[in-house]
Amino acid sequence: MSKLGNIGAKLHRGEVSYDFIGKRKVWFTVSLILVAVSVIGLAVRGLALGIEFKGGTEYQTSVKVTDSTIDDFTNAVKATNAQDLGDPVVTTVGSDKVRIQTRPLSQDDITKVRVAIADQAGVAENQVSTSQIGASWGDQIANKAVLALIVFLVLVFGVIWIYFREPKASMAAIIALLHDVLITVGVYALIGFDVTPATVIGVLTILGYSLYDTVVVFDKVRENTRGITGSNRFTYSDATNLAVNQTVVRSINTTLIALMPVGSILVVGTVVLGTGPLKDLSLALFVGIAVGAYSSVFIAPALLATFKEREPGMQALRRRVLAKRAQQSGSAAAAAAPAAALVGGGGTATAVRPQDRPKAGTPVPSSRPVKSTGAAGRPQPSRKPRSKRGK
Repeated sequence: MSKLGNIGAKLHRGEVSYDFIGKRKVWFTVSLILVAVSVIGLAVRGLALGIEFKGGTEYQTSVKVTDSTIDDFTNAVKATNAQDLGDPVVTTVGSDKVRIQTRPLSQDDITKVRVAIADQAGVAENQVSTSQIGASWGDQIANKAVLALIVFLVLVFGVIWIYFREPKASMAAIIALLHDVLITVGVYALIGFDVTPATVIGVLTILGYSLYDTVVVFDKVRENTRGITGSNRFTYSDATNLAVNQTVVRSINTTLIALMPVGSILVVGTVVLGTGPLKDLSLALFVGIAVGAYSSVFIAPALLATFKEREPGMQALRRRVLAKRAQQSGSAAAAAAPAAALVGGGGTATAVRPQDRPKAGTPVPSSRPVKSTGAAGRPQPSRKPRSKRGK
């Protein structure tokens, strides 16, 4: 964790940077593929709506719950061979009750299943309660969920617009939210899990989580881009990329912390309990949190930068920043050119390489005329007589 903390500190200070925004086309392509797979899954397989949405028959009776209760009642109901029975949904309620849900059945099949449940539980037939659920109740839940989603999106759009004073931030956040919901619902279609009211609650919950993470990143973007048009250092995309790098470690930490308990609930609901509201709720939360973290880092900031870069002011800023960088690159190249010319011998002066310098103790030829011999046997400087020097 300390290593991750050091990386996070370097990312926050700008010492290490990953180009999230520059590779936006890669992230957009990945998201388009995931959305396309989700849409195909919804179109081909559809959603496995629970009994609350499509109607059916529900049985309840008292029984001592054991590890094999769910399997025993599932096999007992299937053994009736009722028409259009499908896969019955068996859940335990506490430690002394079991609930069985089936598709809509004829009156004869309802009686047949009721007798089988009574035999398995070891109770009288009249101790098995039976209730038929109409599809209209599920339609009411679905309509209210859609209405709640629309109201939520409208309010989110307005609140983000007011908080950031930027409608493009609202557009980017809403697109990221729809991206998260569509992929989550597509996973349900591909896996075949039942969609129940608990699933709807889970989907509405992940909207809030995904939005929270996105707002944190946008807040850092606003801080980095405050007064950006008065400077020529960064483009809007550069400042946005810096904001993502400064918050990415935080996003990873919060996502992992949120996924661990939700993943545990998913394992318990799927492996231990087999079925029930825990599984329906935890799968939506698990997928939604993971996709929401992805969109808040890779999709929402990239969308915001794309929208903002189309503004004339940001385009002018980009031209100034690129011109300044080109000028700095040219100055650096011009400063390096004379040194290169000296080394290559192209100028009037000749550069002396370190390896060409004389070593200590090596005789150096004098620029003045010298005699070949002297008193000490060494070459001595000579000088013309005064008469021959023009005096």
